[in-house]
Amino acid sequence: MSENRLDVRKTYKLLINGAFPRSESGRSYEVVTHTGEFLANVAQGSRKDLRDAVVAARAAQAKWWGSTAYNRGQVIYRLAEMAESRRAELAEHVALAEGLSVDQAARSVARAIDRMVWYAGWTDKIAQVFGGANPVAGPFFNFSLPTPSGVVGVIASQNSSLEGFVDEVLAPIAAGNAVVVVASEGRPTPAVLLGEMTATSDFPPGVLNIVTGLTTELAPTLATHEDIDGIDLAGVEGDEADQLSIAAAQSIKRVYRPRESDTADSTRRLRAFIETSTVWHTIGQ
Repeated sequence: MSENRLDVRKTYKLLINGAFPRSESGRSYEVVTHTGEFLANVAQGSRKDLRDAVVAARAAQAKWWGSTAYNRGQVIYRLAEMAESRRAELAEHVALAEGLSVDQAARSVARAIDRMVWYAGWTDKIAQVFGGANPVAGPFFNFSLPTPSGVVGVIASQNSSLEGFVDEVLAPIAAGNAVVVVASEGRPTPAVLLGEMTATSDFPPGVLNIVTGLTTELAPTLATHEDIDGIDLAGVEGDEADQLSIAAAQSIKRVYRPRESDTADSTRRLRAFIETSTVWHTIGQ
């Protein structure tokens, strides 16, 4: 074999409705390592790609919520199994993206996988923890039942290429939502690798959709889209986050903005996209 051969560079694609298309615009952009060296070409998603992802998420959400909580937990746990088998590859990309040492990147991936297992365990506990039976004055049962918001848009953290991404997408998915996420603009490859694993981890098509590209181009479309029920603004801060929050309010969607105290409240993001339905039922005959 010739020692002068060129490496076959991978172009990382979008994840929409269980498939891995290139952007409909045909665009891509270069992603570099923390030292500025070329890492990969990544599909540069367009506003239309984002709208297609929302359509896919809406179609998938009812079926995902209609499956049993046990089944949803098994699907998420299967993703953790797939990530465990590809730890070395994930760690390599995390190290290159974030400038971590090999050991630091390995620990970061291990924490991300542990977090997947944590969310897998939550799927069949949400009803008990966030729901309940309510006392009423009359011959009735009254129950509070947690239900998903529906389709959740996520602007992923720009700096935490894997750990942050796992929290941001699996919290709403564990609660029964479908997700459309705009991955980190500068550090998208760990997220895309995780998305590729969903193809062999029983994730129904459309439950998780990943669009890579320019945050400034895609975030306003995500915030103003009228078929999105909630949005996580983890990847934007300051005035930009304020403007997107106002834009989201025009279609009355839930808005989640991370805060420092979230580290002490591990369920805040899990609760962020849960609604509460009240059910009454007569007692006796």
